[in-house]
Amino acid sequence: MIKLYSTRHRALRTCPGAIRASVRIFLAAALTWCAGTMAAAGADLYRAQAVVTGQGEANRIVGFASCLEDVLIKVSGAQQLAGDRRLAAYKSNAKNFVRAFSYHDQMSGKPHRDEQGTRDRPYDLTVDFEEGKINGILKALVLKPWLSHRPWLAVFVEMKQGPKNYIVTTDGIRSDLQRDALLAAADRRGMDIVLPSVAALAKSNLNGSELMTVPSSTLALVATEQGGEVALVGQLVWDDRKLGWATQWQMDWRGRTYHWQIRGVTFDEAFRRGIGGAAQALSGNGDPGGRG
Repeated sequence: MIKLYSTRHRALRTCPGAIRASVRIFLAAALTWCAGTMAAAGADLYRAQAVVTGQGEANRIVGFASCLEDVLIKVSGAQQLAGDRRLAAYKSNAKNFVRAFSYHDQMSGKPHRDEQGTRDRPYDLTVDFEEGKINGILKALVLKPWLSHRPWLAVFVEMKQGPKNYIVTTDGIRSDLQRDALLAAADRRGMDIVLPSVAALAKSNLNGSELMTVPSSTLALVATEQGGEVALVGQLVWDDRKLGWATQWQMDWRGRTYHWQIRGVTFDEAFRRGIGGAAQALSGNGDPGGRG
């Protein structure tokens, strides 16, 4: 997203020719910067990350396979590809689609625990895939890259666990873990999100107990004020029997309300399903709730 800022300048005496030249230089620089930004954003869609143990080839191959599935979902917006059996053959040869990869030691600066110093350490494996090859796989799966504008999601999430009931905010201490998990889920699915501030919720009289029943027009107004374009609403309720979260999501888009749910998962997975489901609907890949 490119934001324009208004600034004040002192008046300068400049001849018309110099002004025209300056404008041409500014526009050329701006277009070059915008093109570079768009190219970088597009390249990020073809990048994914997985956590692996050590830098050995066996674990790297497993990481490549995991990243390939994530990139196919990220590029297309098709959340339904998660766990799709058709991907098995591609994942077994994932290294053939890799353009570059790198490691980041999660325990950098800490003492080694094994004789070689790398075998038992967790690493973030970042993988860049060949765009043409990923697009080719999607074509074979009767899908296509989602390269048009991706709306910013204003995400409203209610967490309910026993007597605890709160909304995840951008500045509330109580929701630190959930906020980080939502941002990670958004990055993994190639989406940009904004979260409400504590002040915005208070101003709109929003609280967790009524979030799922708030009129979409009210949420749309709060979303716009926070910089979002589409409101995504979720409710996570802790289930003691399943030892996981029962989750329901809803989103209004182009005159239609989408609903989808999942039970017995971690909140990290619930957030991936929520944001991934929104991406699926926004990209035109179908109803995340499985309805026609």
